[in-house]
Amino acid sequence: MAERPRSGGPLKATAAGTRQPSLTDVAGVAGVSHMTVSRVINGTGPVRPETRARVLAAIEELGYRPNSAARALVTGRTGTLGVVALESNLYGPASTLYGIENAAREAGYAITISSVSRPGRSSIADAVENLRRQAVEGVIVIAPHVSAGRALEAAPADFPVVAVGGGEAAPVPVISVDQRDGARRATEHLLALGHRTVWHIAGPEDWLEARDRELGWRETLERHGVGVPRVIRGDWSSRSGYEAGRSLAKEKDLDAVFAGNDQMALGLLRAFAEAGISVPRDVRVAGFDDVPEAAYFTPPLTTVRQDFIEVGRRTFGLLAGRMDGGDRHARALVVPELIVRESTGPR
Repeated sequence: MAERPRSGGPLKATAAGTRQPSLTDVAGVAGVSHMTVSRVINGTGPVRPETRARVLAAIEELGYRPNSAARALVTGRTGTLGVVALESNLYGPASTLYGIENAAREAGYAITISSVSRPGRSSIADAVENLRRQAVEGVIVIAPHVSAGRALEAAPADFPVVAVGGGEAAPVPVISVDQRDGARRATEHLLALGHRTVWHIAGPEDWLEARDRELGWRETLERHGVGVPRVIRGDWSSRSGYEAGRSLAKEKDLDAVFAGNDQMALGLLRAFAEAGISVPRDVRVAGFDDVPEAAYFTPPLTTVRQDFIEVGRRTFGLLAGRMDGGDRHARALVVPELIVRESTGPR
């Protein structure tokens, strides 16, 4: 038999079993009006602390779950955020999405994801509009590509949108890791070990992060007054790092390399091993990202760590600010950390 509340009628049984408790059931157990229960759930009015405690206890006892659609009608909020994400298994975008999901979950929000295969102006605009039609309260665009940054120019001015990446000129609030500073840290670390210069395997030219890492590397060499070698371009993959390593193995004065990400560094290490070049005895190598496997490369990889949990937290903070009518041009940078391991260890 279904359990009776302390006051009011019993919970009605259905063919499928006991029905889900209602707001009225919670009111009966707590000994308050259904309007008071609604105020506690939706945060729409003053309720005395002792009354709130009784309502919450009744909700817990009955296992009551608020109707999200009804709650949205009352509060104007759905408790759901949208994320426009690139279809990618690369470590950076995937970890960024995880950091955002983690921050949203801690704040009590659900996430609806719209994936795009090509980050063009129309595809991102369509994804934002599609999420908006689903009544999300705001949208986060993960925008690592140059084209994605430009697409943000079409973001609706009357709807909260923020970007992770997207470039300095984006007309929405932007959060990013300071890629230039991370590249500076890696390059200065290698120069401080006594190397004449540092070679660089850069990521794709149409990625904002690749551009900033290359710029940070170049600026650091120029500031130290050392020669700037030609850039070797990769595509973030281990294979492109391997091909770059085969090319670099032919250079006579090579003794330090900064790879634009850890996957390219992995391919580089393989190519050097095949060519009989010992790391770090003959050449020192640093990467970027600190993927979970970086500590288990041969040798363990010196790299730049990005705090994606912090990126997610600050992204959510920017979006919350926009949902409350905050600055459309807010900017935030997360400082990366250099992790030193054996790939730049003593010769």
